[in-house]
Amino acid sequence: MTTHEPAPAAPPPFEIGLYSFADLTPDPQTGRTISPSERIRDLLEEITLADQVGLDVFGLGEHHREDYVSSAPEVILGAAAARTKNIRLSSAVTVLSSDDPVRVFQRFASLDLISNGRAEIMAGRGSFIESFPLFGYDLNHYDELFAEKLDLLLKLREGERITWQGHHRPSIDNRGVYPRPVQNPLPVWVGVGGTPESVVRAASLGLPMALAIIGGMPERFAPLINLYRAAAAEYQHNPAVLPVSINSHGFIADTRKQAIEESFPSAQAAMNKIGRERGWPPMRRDQYEASAELRGANFIGTPEDIVEKILFQHDLFKHQRLLIQLSVGTMPHLKMMHAIELLGTKVAPVVRQEIARRIPSATVKDV
Repeated sequence: MTTHEPAPAAPPPFEIGLYSFADLTPDPQTGRTISPSERIRDLLEEITLADQVGLDVFGLGEHHREDYVSSAPEVILGAAAARTKNIRLSSAVTVLSSDDPVRVFQRFASLDLISNGRAEIMAGRGSFIESFPLFGYDLNHYDELFAEKLDLLLKLREGERITWQGHHRPSIDNRGVYPRPVQNPLPVWVGVGGTPESVVRAASLGLPMALAIIGGMPERFAPLINLYRAAAAEYQHNPAVLPVSINSHGFIADTRKQAIEESFPSAQAAMNKIGRERGWPPMRRDQYEASAELRGANFIGTPEDIVEKILFQHDLFKHQRLLIQLSVGTMPHLKMMHAIELLGTKVAPVVRQEIARRIPSATVKDV
């Protein structure tokens, strides 16, 4: 007699969470840079609060630069797993091209065991290139590395023994890979920055997609999500069961003016530093304020503003998840904690209930 694994529980109709790059930069107001250990302590308190106020996901980026402390996100997420009960813990993103997929799988399987089934991998090529020379990879193989290593990562989920051959990593001949995670399969999302090729790759593999929208009008990204769903169907995957996440910048405060005033200096400092490296013009205050409008990219304002924008974008995208980067650059810890509390207690319950009303078959998450 054949036995089958029980179907996983249906996710809530809409998931709301946070992501962070764990910036370690001077506070633009005071000029002070906190120590790396203090930054990690603050970050763990923020993740713990996010869990306590009922947020669904926390994602942590991987960077190999002096202005971030998260070169090993799985270690920090493991510490967070021991402090939390319900929140899902994800990378945002794992720079898979410059890593070993076997070690990535083992680290996240371990995180899954620690968290009792709350780990996720968000695989991507990353927004910086420092990891390539650091680990001895050629940037000329940028896309080829990602495609090959994603293929290996997905095969590692299929069973504990694997045989695999590629060009950029030694072959594996019927070897066991341990530990095995609680979740079967271990969730893998593909993080994309907006190129059609990346969108089609995620769709062709039947993987959920996390789309970064950090500038421009959201409507401009609707064709990419339409492309994702159409390509999924073309590759014989059901787009109705493939979730889409929107990942964007934002900040929440008691008033709209306060949200802009408190977040602009750190966001400007962080984006201008990257801009000097990449030849971007400096960020202007009027641009930042425009991004906070309903048809702007950033989720900045009061809880009511954020609810309105989430529902506006849900009409456009019919997506299943939103992750907000509340701290672009360094923000005071207490202001971050207040923003997280507002997101969890004032925004998430309203959004979940309204989207559940629009989708009657969905089950509202307890609030």
